[in-house]
Amino acid sequence: MRGLAQAERDAIREEIYRLMSSEAGIKTLACVASREGAYAMASINTQEDIYHAAFKPVTERFQYHLQDVSKISGRKEFGIVVGDHRGAGDDRRLRGHHEMLLHSASEFTSKYGNLIEGLFIHPSNLSVGIQLADMVAGAVWRKFERQDEKYYQLLKPSLRKDSKGDEAGYGLVKFPTRGFV
Repeated sequence: MRGLAQAERDAIREEIYRLMSSEAGIKTLACVASREGAYAMASINTQEDIYHAAFKPVTERFQYHLQDVSKISGRKEFGIVVGDHRGAGDDRRLRGHHEMLLHSASEFTSKYGNLIEGLFIHPSNLSVGIQLADMVAGAVWRKFERQDEKYYQLLKPSLRKDSKGDEAGYGLVKFPTRGFV
């Protein structure tokens, strides 16, 4: 897309968001983090802490989505978490964090009975799925960092929602939930 004019790139981007939102079976999930709110917490000291804290609600909402689909289908539905490659050390730490979540006995961590295997990490330029996840992240980032809701509004129909149609806390999670700035 680098060789295309900005208007052409935007038209392609808009069409992809519309396609994602037009398919009822596609549900998107995202977590937006407030740096100020996060660093005000005693447990958050580094950028990695924020990344891991935002990763947890996304994986939890994915688990809840799989549980919802299982209820509808009448059989246990399984899923795999796939992430974008960031660097060998970051990938290793995220895999460790993911494994800790999967096997946690904490009452504050979901039970991940529908997730199979460990975390798969792959470079985004080699995965259409991760490129789509990057687009979700971009739309959410623009909404909260630039107050530009154009792409978020196109994406919004695909966000996981509660029974009343609200995406807050279901398809879009704010971290921290208290003190979000």
